[in-house]
Amino acid sequence: MKFNTKTIHGGQEHDPAYGAVMPPIYQTSTYAQTTPGGHKGFEYSRTHNPTRKALENAFASIENGKHGLAFGSGLAAIDAVIKLLKPGDEVISTNDLYGGTYRLFTKIFEDFGIKFHFIGMENADKVEGYVNKNTKLIWVETPTNPMMNIINIQAISEVSKKHNLLLAVDNTFATPFLQRPLDLGADIVMHSATKYIGGHSDLVMGALIVKNDDLAERLYFIQNASGAVCGPQDSFLALRGIKTLHVRMQRHCENGEAIAKYLKNHPKIEKVYWPGFEDHPNHEIAKAQMDGFGGMISFVTKDSNYAEAIKIVENLKIFTLAESLGGVESLAGHPASMTHASIPKEEREKTGVVDSLIRLSVGIEDVNDLIADLEQAIG
Repeated sequence: MKFNTKTIHGGQEHDPAYGAVMPPIYQTSTYAQTTPGGHKGFEYSRTHNPTRKALENAFASIENGKHGLAFGSGLAAIDAVIKLLKPGDEVISTNDLYGGTYRLFTKIFEDFGIKFHFIGMENADKVEGYVNKNTKLIWVETPTNPMMNIINIQAISEVSKKHNLLLAVDNTFATPFLQRPLDLGADIVMHSATKYIGGHSDLVMGALIVKNDDLAERLYFIQNASGAVCGPQDSFLALRGIKTLHVRMQRHCENGEAIAKYLKNHPKIEKVYWPGFEDHPNHEIAKAQMDGFGGMISFVTKDSNYAEAIKIVENLKIFTLAESLGGVESLAGHPASMTHASIPKEEREKTGVVDSLIRLSVGIEDVNDLIADLEQAIG
């Protein structure tokens, strides 16, 4: 089954009760039993819910996995992965990553005795030098947030397999429409399904997808024991979002390319970060492991200062100044004061997240309207 068909039919069955084409919203906490333990596969909705199960099957299908797990947020999904570890274990992580992930790692799990090494992974050879007897996990974001760095998943997977480590990849920016990390050797794929998977800025959700049965069982146990699951209404919305993922991503990519090229040629723009440019440091890797370059773009102006960046994002009319990304509407953000504010300034700036950086999530509106909006805001 091809990807565009999987988004609509993958992992799905018509509802057995009445043949509903869309899985119904099973808005229930518990299920009738004929005898203690005698039920139809569902007993309590923290553990299993038919709507959530349909969504988890869809997650597995579109990522070419075997098992999908849905959580109450992307951070809840990441939290479950780190709970596979124990005090004294070490993690090698991308240094340019979502601020919430950095906060979870450093402010929560470091207090439980887990050590994190934040390094640039654009050169995969660099990673092996950080592996020691305590290393248990490599955490990758690609493209990274917000600098759009590209990491060679297959090369990192060779390191992880050589040393018997888990490799987890945050695939939020690319989505399985563009990139499928399990096929490239990853053990775990994570999504903030709040973003492109849901696609309509109306839910908060996280996802994990794996192939290995034993790893899935460990994660299912954590999911149930910790209880950070999503509800049936959000599961229904995410299922609806998946069905249009392929057509939305096509437009995100088309609009993203047009806006990236417009910004690169703008006389007031100093630098544009987008992996589709041939001068992007890992452009060839992006071409090899992705089926397109996505709709996420970051840039700085030649008047590179905080005030100029704030002026631009406040003057936008069609782009909405807001947290998050991946919805049908275009969003603009100021990472230093918004998504990455939890990272200390000196650490942010080491990776390029300076006060003048602006991040765009390019939506599916008419691209000429979006370009006109940027033109009037930049001036």
